[in-house]
Parts: sequence; C-alpha cells; structure tokens
Amino acid sequence: METVKHFINVLAYPYWSFSLTILLFGLMLWSKKLWTKKGGLILLTVGVLFFIVALFDPNFHQIVAKPDNVPIVMMVFLVGFFVWFAMSKATRNDAQIAAGAPTFESTEVEDRIFTWPDLVFSEFICMVVLTVVMVVWSIALRAPLEEAANPALAPNPSKAPWYFLGLQEMLVYFDPWLAGVLLPGLIILGLMAIPFIDTNPKGNGYYTFRERSTEITLFLFGWLVLWSQMIVIGTFLRGPNWNFFGPFEFWDTNKVEALVNVDLSEYLWVKLLGVGMPHSILLRELPGILLIGFYFFGLPVLLRRTKWFRPYYEKMGPARYYVGVTLFLFMMLLPIKMYCRWLFNLKYFIHVQEYFLNI
Repeated sequence: METVKHFINVLAYPYWSFSLTILLFGLMLWSKKLWTKKGGLILLTVGVLFFIVALFDPNFHQIVAKPDNVPIVMMVFLVGFFVWFAMSKATRNDAQIAAGAPTFESTEVEDRIFTWPDLVFSEFICMVVLTVVMVVWSIALRAPLEEAANPALAPNPSKAPWYFLGLQEMLVYFDPWLAGVLLPGLIILGLMAIPFIDTNPKGNGYYTFRERSTEITLFLFGWLVLWSQMIVIGTFLRGPNWNFFGPFEFWDTNKVEALVNVDLSEYLWVKLLGVGMPHSILLRELPGILLIGFYFFGLPVLLRRTKWFRPYYEKMGPARYYVGVTLFLFMMLLPIKMYCRWLFNLKYFIHVQEYFLNI
C-alpha cells in the first residue's frame, strides 16, 4: 500500500500530473464514444470509491476533509459528471444528425411545460431540499473561521479563496502584473469576444461536438486542463511555503526545495557564450525580445499557411483570425512557461528588473 501511495505522490507532481492530464484529455476526446455511455459513469464511480478508500490515510484526510476544502472536492466530481452529461448528449446528437434524424432537443417540444405551476413548484422543492442540506452542512462542518488578522503571524500556507487559487498558482510562473492583471483580463475579454470571433451558427440550441469540435476542444482544454487543474493543485497540493506535496504526503513546514531560477538572457550570454551579461538592457534581453516578438507576431503568420489554420483564416478573415490566434497564443503561453520552468528552471524570457518588465 505504501508503494502505491508513493507512486501516486510522484505522479501528482506538476510536471508528471500535467503531462498525464494532457494525455488523458486527448484520450478522452478520441474515445468519447466509449466513455460518453455508461463507461463514463463507471469511471466516475471508481473515482468516488478510490476517494473513499483514500480517506483512511491520515495525510489525505487532513487535507481533503478541511471544511473549506470539502466544497472543492464536491466540485471536482460535479465537473466530471457534467462534462460526461454534456458530452453524452453531444455524442448522441452527432450520431442522430449523421443518420439524418432530428436532434434530441427538437424532439422535446411536445414535453414542454408551463412555468407556473410546474417549473415554479419544482424550483420550490429544490429550494427546500437545498435549505435542508445547507442547515445539515452548517451543523456537521465547522465554519473555517480563524482569529482576527495578525500582521505578525501569517498562515502557512497563505492561500486565496478557491476561485483565486488558479491565479495564485500562476504567480509561480509569471510576474503579478501578468498573472494577476493581464492574463485574467484577457480571459474576460476573450470570453466576451467569442461570439464575434466565432460566428459558426451550428450548435445553437442543441448539444453537439462534431459541428464545433475545435471550439469545444479549446474551451475544455482551457477550463479542465488549465484552470480547473490549477485550482486543484493550489487547493490540495500546495502546502507550507507554497511547496508541492503529494496527496498522501505529510505537510512538513520544514520542507525546503532548492530552485535555481535562470533567465533566458543568462542561458545565452553566460552559459552558452561564456561571457558576462551586457550592460545594455536592449542587448541583454534581445534574445527574449526576439523570441516573444516571433511568438506573437511571426507565428500567427506562419500558422495561417498550415493546413490546420488556413481554413480558419479564409473563413474568419484577417482581423478575426489574428485576434483569435493571439488569444490562443496567450492561453498556450501558460503551459509553455510551466514546462520551461519544470525542465530548465527558466524563470523569465525577458527580465528587465530596472522597470519591472518581466515575461
């Protein structure tokens, strides 16, 4: 049993768990016809059973059973259930559309009910049940309230609310102005721009995957692989001193991880060329400037010539294409920076500490 726990602890480390998540995400899309049936519910049930068995481990129980972490545990399984639910309906509709049959939603017209009293009555019953659940919850679990804030005694680890833990995890890889301002702002602007960038009328009012496979894949990748996993890592796997701990590992406050962070300019001038860092900021950071410039300005031009991106350029036009690709590249900058940090201890592509401009 200890060998299994150790193996899971190793797999849970970010560079393994993130790679495994990407692999499982691709496998999930490739085999959606299998798990969108009863196989998905079986996998979810196995996950619940594993979670129940894991609760007998004291280290695991201490973290997941914290009153403020219990809702996150529920959220993880609810996200899995609703992804299965939506994808099962989408797979069913795709099969019916391919066979020339109507979609599942169009056959529900005869089953429509009135808002009053049917819908309102159902909502009232749900409200009563939810009230009972919240009352029982408040009695069974102690409210995660702490003493008044003391500037001389900070919690270790000091964490943001769960909905900001994704941003807090991003601070490991980006400066605050990027992780806390620019990237969240681009997420909001990107979600607002989706209806103007993606004008595909298919999929409105009914579940489908085949007719909007690229859009749904990008959304699920950003939501499940990036954002949701960031919240899980920040909630359950980041312990004292913001060090990483496996799910069955004791949160030792004395744990120290030696990290040697190196900038791209240092890799080029010191490690590769064997010379000192140039005094000129522009010359010193020229490799990073050229790399970031190519990433955001040259790569979209090259991508539009590939067989995967050319149809989108022809369909969307230059303006919508470049806006969409730029938002996509900003999203992919996060996993790229994460892997560079894990594999090469690379901290910044551009490090202008004189003006706090770090990328």
